[in-house]
Amino acid sequence: MPRKTCQVLLLCFVCLTGCVQVDGPPLDVVEYVDLTRYIGKWYEIASYPAPFQAGCVATFAEYSLREDGKIRVVNCCLDRSLDGPERRVEGVARVVDEQTNAKLKVSFFWPFEGDYWIIDLDEDYQWVVVGEPSRRYLWILSRTPDLDDAIYQDILSRLPDKNYDPAGLVKTQQPGDESN
Repeated sequence: MPRKTCQVLLLCFVCLTGCVQVDGPPLDVVEYVDLTRYIGKWYEIASYPAPFQAGCVATFAEYSLREDGKIRVVNCCLDRSLDGPERRVEGVARVVDEQTNAKLKVSFFWPFEGDYWIIDLDEDYQWVVVGEPSRRYLWILSRTPDLDDAIYQDILSRLPDKNYDPAGLVKTQQPGDESN
């Protein structure tokens, strides 16, 4: 997908997530995120389908701390197959709730931002669930390209309490994963 098309799709995502209102309780985030433990590589295990990720497989994100305190975000995937070309987009995230560090705004091109809320996190920072207040988007990420099924099922069991429907998740094909 051409870079310009990716940018347009990301713009649409940012605009839509900022305009959607959800009836129901506010979305709770985790108590606290240690950003120095959080940075690094995360593989996408499953997500709600999103237009800006159409055709992505082997999806992962890399986060690193910048000198200004913000977070460099690099999202990558392979286009359509494990042999497909790499798609890559770089952005920046900033913490908007310094008490928890669990609510961030991510921008892939200024001035547009989207919500990135950490709503479930392993105490050892081996997996994370990321959502946003409209509940239109959801990602389950892991430090490894696969996640033990018992852990995955445990995560899924908690999603309805956050007003997310686990049935909407689609598992992400990763290298070595023959089930997708």
